[in-house]
Amino acid sequence: MFDFLLWEGYNGGMITQEKLTILTESAKYDVSCSSSGSRRKNEGGTGNGYAAGCCHSFTPDGRCISLLKILLSNDCIYDCKYCPSRVSKDVPRATATPEEICELTMDFYKRNYIEGLFLSSAVHKNPNYTMERLLLVVKKLRLEYGFHGYIHLKGIPRADESLTREAAKYADRMSYNIELPSEQSLKLLAPQKSKESLLLPMKQLTLERAAFVEEKRKGLIKKGYFLPAGQTTQMIVGASPEADGRILRLTQSLYRKMQLKRVYYSSYIPVVQDSLLPTAAAAQLREHRLYQADWLLRFYGFGVEELVGEGENLDMEVDPKCAWALKNMHLFPVEINRAPLEALLRVPGIGARNAHKILAARAYTKLKFEDLIKMKIALKRAKHFITCDGKFYGAKNELAVRGLLTAAEVGENATQLSLFDDFVRFSDRKNALVALDGQL
Repeated sequence: MFDFLLWEGYNGGMITQEKLTILTESAKYDVSCSSSGSRRKNEGGTGNGYAAGCCHSFTPDGRCISLLKILLSNDCIYDCKYCPSRVSKDVPRATATPEEICELTMDFYKRNYIEGLFLSSAVHKNPNYTMERLLLVVKKLRLEYGFHGYIHLKGIPRADESLTREAAKYADRMSYNIELPSEQSLKLLAPQKSKESLLLPMKQLTLERAAFVEEKRKGLIKKGYFLPAGQTTQMIVGASPEADGRILRLTQSLYRKMQLKRVYYSSYIPVVQDSLLPTAAAAQLREHRLYQADWLLRFYGFGVEELVGEGENLDMEVDPKCAWALKNMHLFPVEINRAPLEALLRVPGIGARNAHKILAARAYTKLKFEDLIKMKIALKRAKHFITCDGKFYGAKNELAVRGLLTAAEVGENATQLSLFDDFVRFSDRKNALVALDGQL
């Protein structure tokens, strides 16, 4: 993941160049490590966990930050069919010691290469042995090396819950990757894993974190942390036959019952060959649509049953919010100057931030379309679903609206946006901004 990890002149720490190459290369397929950091404070050591995250990710304040993404070991006893480290695959194997990981992390932090650590591992020898070694790394970093930077630790399914509980006291975030969205697919493609082995530790950590927060609120605990940045998970899209509706129902349940911070989706890539796996990679657009639907579940008040049926896939022509609006044309248009927040949030092209701007502005004046342009609302989409002071400028039937929305999306995606381009060069600045801040 990091080019600088592989440069021949590296001589920091104790880890060999060959081992470093194997362990960082093996870690690159896990996408569940993006983070906005945690509230862990520096208490006299090195670094802090605030606003740190994944390599080449961006924090809410706009900073580009990075973390070392590495496996403790890729020598796995499991035989998950989709995994490049599975026991039946003939690949170079390597296992680092806790001291090597600690020295590497500290050396790279001091060189200003990273702002934190993402540490995972294959199941080496057995679950408890692997979890013990991962726990030893985070304890050493916190207690011996005085490292207060961000740490995301991958939990090991079937490890003893006492090890998981102890690790949560030192890591900022933990994650157990569900990988496949059904018990049937797990049995077929990851026979050593089960739904229970993945969900049980997640549930345990959720309950214990809630208890810790309550005790700290009551003053019963004065110091310490317990997963201040919460939990995440990852699902592979396209390795198994489950539809988007099934995936998103599991996602919604995880958000509601486990209070997960994020669910990540990873398009299947055929990095290993097996008769039980597809031969072609999953479409990136499908992954993109799942993230858009996930955003609607978390920030726009949608329920998954409104977006897609359990056995259905999301619409590939338009984003999920537009697709929902097209199915519910009887609810539109809404009047910008009177519609409640809940209605504004469901208008394509009006994001959560702009919905609140509209509420604030209309308290002082009657809004017109010119005002919405100044707010940088994506009127290519929104104009078909709103009126401003009684005026309507959109298409009048569902077929025409769908055609215009599809054309607008194709136009917006024709040029890849760069975070380093001057927005003035874009002919449609408001849509460029919308694409960057995640508003739908």
